[in-house]
Amino acid sequence: MNALVDISHVNMCFDTKGQSFHALDNITLQIEEGEFISLIGHSGCGKSTVLKLVACLLSPTRGAVLYKDREIAGPGPERAVVFQNHSLLPWLTVFDNVYLAVERVFSHLEGKAKLMARTHEVIELVGLAHAHTKYPNELSGGMKQRVGIARALAMQPQVLLLDEPFGALDALTRTHLQDELMRITRDSGNTVVMVTHDVDEAVLLSDRIVMMTNGPAATVGEILSVDLPRPRHRLELMEDPRYVHLRSEVLRFLHQRHAKAA
Repeated sequence: MNALVDISHVNMCFDTKGQSFHALDNITLQIEEGEFISLIGHSGCGKSTVLKLVACLLSPTRGAVLYKDREIAGPGPERAVVFQNHSLLPWLTVFDNVYLAVERVFSHLEGKAKLMARTHEVIELVGLAHAHTKYPNELSGGMKQRVGIARALAMQPQVLLLDEPFGALDALTRTHLQDELMRITRDSGNTVVMVTHDVDEAVLLSDRIVMMTNGPAATVGEILSVDLPRPRHRLELMEDPRYVHLRSEVLRFLHQRHAKAA
């Protein structure tokens, strides 16, 4: 079976101030349908660049990124991105922020009543039905991030691309949204690619963890399969020897084999 997303021998160079910066070197990764993949590594290793290549917000200098065996030619609703900055429109309510995405993707297929029903459904999925009339300035950071996730899910993407979506949140909110993300992706069946710096987050959520070497010319160092059964419950996993081993393997890669120079 062919991969849903195939990143094949990708190199990425940026021209900055008349000089070329070699960000990624020979990145090769196949992502199967329904997988949850985490990209982890030190700052500057190109994790977000890989994500943007799949979203086609960037084009590779060499190599190719394929979706369903076809080279990705531009952004599309089948690949939705959630950034650390939720980027909500402050003059629109929760409902209207999500409805904007629904209308853009489905207005040529469905009437307004169906579009509104679809919007309410995805807002309920992320647990914000009670807040659908609120504006962004009335929401907590965690609620804003839920709206960003709802907006992405509203497009019914096959691939959900998450760029450190919980990085700016406090620890308690972060753990709650991690649990919610596991539930949402289980119910929706999305393929997920997530950038993170958090080792525990990567082990808890992922099917595979892609560990990247330091930049410049960063590449895939190791790929760790996470063989923990689902559904996963964080309190039970904390003392699970398999969880402890996987966490240790990621830490060993980051802090021994590819420690960031001081």
